[in-house]
Amino acid sequence: MNLPLKLFAAAATVEIVAVAADWTALQWVAKPLLAPLLIWHLLRHGRPDVVVVAFVFATAGDIALLVPGDTAFLIGMLFFLGTQISLIVAFLRRARPLWWAFAGYGLLWAVANLVLGERLGALRVPIAIYSLALTAMAAAAAGVSRRVALGGLLFLVSDLLIGLGAAGMRPPAHGVLVMTTYAAALFLIATGWTRAALTVWGGRVGPHPGLPSTVGE
Repeated sequence: MNLPLKLFAAAATVEIVAVAADWTALQWVAKPLLAPLLIWHLLRHGRPDVVVVAFVFATAGDIALLVPGDTAFLIGMLFFLGTQISLIVAFLRRARPLWWAFAGYGLLWAVANLVLGERLGALRVPIAIYSLALTAMAAAAAGVSRRVALGGLLFLVSDLLIGLGAAGMRPPAHGVLVMTTYAAALFLIATGWTRAALTVWGGRVGPHPGLPSTVGE
């Protein structure tokens, strides 16, 4: 494991412990480091691309969500909407969409919003819009590689847990589950993307210069 990933693992561990112990000050130190450390990893293994942009949005979203209140929550959601849109663009450039993935995730989106909608109050519409982009990202990830697909799924699980919290349906160890699945999602997407890093040359999709193609891993 290279240095950025080692530092990411350390920061993620500190963040999860801080959430479990409710140490807000330590969360302000650890959480904003997560996505930037993975940006470092991405830049070490290829040129800047849309996934880097997605992680920049995630950094801003992480910081916004550290601030209590509905306004900060909505701002954070807006930044993460940028994350999801950026990832959708990157994934669909890399691989053809899988109809069954979009159908399955679309059904999940409809059911989740139907079940939670009444409990979300004023957040119902913003969450419906954001979660549509989130499920589309997870579906698009399914066409890239198994690692990226799992990352997309865990990102959806993490944000679904946040949605349950907003609806007043917090499971036990809610915060720890959110951060564990979120950190794992970022890690899998970043490392999966560098493993299957591709670029478009003259309208043809091929391996990124200097990087091995490991599609399907």
